[in-house]
Amino acid sequence: MSTNSKSDSKQLESLIQTAVKKLGAKKENDICRYIPSSAGGYIHHFTMRKMKTEDPEQLTDMILKYIINVDKPSSVTPKQRAARGSRKRRDQILFSKQDIERMLNMARLAGDKEMIRKLTPKKDLRSIKRELIASIRHGKVEQDLWASYVEAISLNNNLAASANSLAPQYS
Repeated sequence: MSTNSKSDSKQLESLIQTAVKKLGAKKENDICRYIPSSAGGYIHHFTMRKMKTEDPEQLTDMILKYIINVDKPSSVTPKQRAARGSRKRRDQILFSKQDIERMLNMARLAGDKEMIRKLTPKKDLRSIKRELIASIRHGKVEQDLWASYVEAISLNNNLAASANSLAPQYS
């Protein structure tokens, strides 16, 4: 490493510390919120860390432009991020278990097989077999139960076929 780059990195570090003091921040990552990103929002602290080694001139220019040479630096509004999976969607209709049972009964009365299939809770193959055998022993076969058994078997076969096609072929 040359002495010029050592002095440049020392100058950059002192500039960062000056910016931290000016903003009243606790650590150097906090100054990222005052430096805008080209993609919108402020730069990520990983990006700033990378710029310190790969493009210190640009980082120096950005710190000077947005923090040091400004009377009152303003924080950049963060860019919109996608909602996380745990957050509930506001436009989604929520049904209670009783509501679903009522709709399922209405679909059965109307004879709407597609709606019955959508509203019937999915069961695993083992429990469907058990229920089907029990209903046969009682002398009646439910068409819905048979249809779900056929659907579960075909799904199981499709999964097995796709797993076999993905497995390495040895000659």
